[in-house]
Amino acid sequence: MSDLLGRGLDIGTMNIVVAQRTGKDKVETSRVRDAFLDLTEDAKRMLKLSQVPYIDRGEDGIIVVGDNALEMANVFGREARRPLSGGLISAGEIDALEILAIMIKNLLGEPKAPGEYCYYSVPAAPVDDPTRDVIYHQGVFERIVTECGYEAVASNEAMAIIYAECSKEMFSGLGISFGSGMCNLALAVNGIEGLIFSVARGGDWIDAGAAKAVGSTQSRICALKEKGIDLLAPVGREQEALVLYYKSLVEFCIDQTAKQFAQIADRFALPKPIPIVISGGISKAGNFLEFFQATFEKKRKKFPIEVSEIRQAKDPLNAVARGLLLLAMQEYEVD
Repeated sequence: MSDLLGRGLDIGTMNIVVAQRTGKDKVETSRVRDAFLDLTEDAKRMLKLSQVPYIDRGEDGIIVVGDNALEMANVFGREARRPLSGGLISAGEIDALEILAIMIKNLLGEPKAPGEYCYYSVPAAPVDDPTRDVIYHQGVFERIVTECGYEAVASNEAMAIIYAECSKEMFSGLGISFGSGMCNLALAVNGIEGLIFSVARGGDWIDAGAAKAVGSTQSRICALKEKGIDLLAPVGREQEALVLYYKSLVEFCIDQTAKQFAQIADRFALPKPIPIVISGGISKAGNFLEFFQATFEKKRKKFPIEVSEIRQAKDPLNAVARGLLLLAMQEYEVD
C-alpha cells in the first residue's frame, strides 16, 4: 500500500489539479476548473434534465462548479465567479472558502490511509505587490487539506517544477510557472532552494491589458486566447495586443530574475550552467517556447546566470502537481 501513498495538489487561479499514483510508475492527474456559479432553486429542474451536477444549499440556492459553471454562465448570461484572484484567495468572494473546500474534497477524495501526505502548492510573495497576503492563503489551504483527512504540507509552486522536470540535472534549474493569477519563479542547485519569488502578473493581467488597449472586454480576450493564438504569427488587433502583453510579461520575469539573483549572488554559487524550464497554463499558447527563447536571447548578455538550455515542461498544466507528488512520495521512502 505504501508504494501508492502520497498526493500532489496544485491550487491555481484557473485550475486545481491533483496527482496520485495508481500503480507502479503510473501517475494519474485530475483537474477541476476553479470557477463557480450560484443559481436559484428554480434552475434545479433544468440542471437535472441536462444531468449537470450541482451543490444544493437549501434556501441559499444551488452552486455549480468547474467547467459546468462556465457553460451555465453562458446559458444564463452571467459571469462565473472565481474563488481565487491574482493567485490568492479572493477577498471579495464571501463564498470562496466554502466552495474551495468542496472542490478540493471532491478532487482529492478519501485518503488511502489515515494521515496520507498531501503536498499542496503555495506561491511565493510577489516582489511587485507586497500587500498580497500569502500567509493567510497558505493557512486556509492547510486547514482545508487537513480536514479532508490528509497530512498537509505546503511547498513552493515553482520549486515543484524543478522536482518534476530537472532530475537529469540533479534538480538544478530555474523553474518558471506562468499562471493565470501570477508567475512564480524558483532557482535551485542540487535541490537546494536558492531563490524563490513571484510577480503579480499572469494570464489575467495579459487579458486585462490587451482588452483595455483595444477597447474590448477581458472575458472576450480570454476566450480568444483560449481558442488558440500563435505568438509568432498574430492575426488582427486583438491578437497583436495579446502578443505585446505576453512579451511584456516575459521581459518582466527575466528582468526580475536578474534583479533578485543580484541580491544573493555572493552567497549562492552556480557551479555550472542550468536550464530554464517554463510551465503553466499560459505557456500553452502557440510557439510560447520559441517566443520566450527569442525574448531571452535579447537579454542573455546581461543575464547574470549561465543558461544551458530553455525547455518547456513535458506536461505544462500538470507539472506542478507531479512535482508535489514526488515530494509526497519521498515521505514513504525507506532509508
